[in-house]
Amino acid sequence: MSESPERRLPSARTGPTVPYASYLRVYEPLAAFPEAERAHWSGYARRGDAPTAQDELRRSLADLVRVPVVGVPAHESGDAFTAERDGVLLVCPWRTRLRGWLALQELEAEFPRPVLDAALPPTARRRAAEAYEAWRERNPDGRPWIRTAVWQVPLRWFVLVADEEREYLPGERLRYRTPMVQARRRLARGLRTLRAAEGYGVLAEGLVEVGSWLEEFHPRSMVELDYGGLLHALPEAALAADRSARDLAVGIAALRAGDTQGAIDAYTDLAERWKAVRERLFAN
Repeated sequence: MSESPERRLPSARTGPTVPYASYLRVYEPLAAFPEAERAHWSGYARRGDAPTAQDELRRSLADLVRVPVVGVPAHESGDAFTAERDGVLLVCPWRTRLRGWLALQELEAEFPRPVLDAALPPTARRRAAEAYEAWRERNPDGRPWIRTAVWQVPLRWFVLVADEEREYLPGERLRYRTPMVQARRRLARGLRTLRAAEGYGVLAEGLVEVGSWLEEFHPRSMVELDYGGLLHALPEAALAADRSARDLAVGIAALRAGDTQGAIDAYTDLAERWKAVRERLFAN
């Protein structure tokens, strides 16, 4: 639940596009939330002025250009993405503060200390860590509804969706939406296949971790895989031709059928294509 509403920034529809990030989101039905939050999100959805993913990212980036830098927001966001499916309102809270804490932990593990110190002073990181620990004591079951990846869509995410769920509108969106029950079923089946084969341990481990996250949500939720800002960073022809969910499904099906070489060819081609996208992170 929001502690304090965030300051509104210009809409992504009128401001410059912030690229590079893709998202895996879970939208839960109102029944999954405590009563106080149900009233909040119901009223929020009735306003009819839902912010976009670019709005969310731009607000997060605004803290990083302040002096001093604000690594994690002081208050939790009161915003969310909403959708309606079969007449049921579904809500995906931003939980920007929680995701900021989790992202900071990832940075601590991935970057050298001098780089971190230059980007975010040790005192700021220490304060953020202390605030997170205090929050965890009050919210032991807290978890984010949104996962973010920069300059890629992690291959394990494609296991959750199917090619027929792909929605592509040039210049607007490339996403997949699927019921939670379908996402869990595909994940379980793919995991069984990968565990029975050799050489796919990393992908299998990633699926276990994603599966544990999905288990935290209401069974009537919806899962969304959104290319987000990658839509504005990659050539339109490449996006139009991209069928990554289908290609990964083909590879897993080949593996299940005992066609080892077919599986290797499909997986290698897909991995190389996304490796080329990730390498843009380091381009001048």
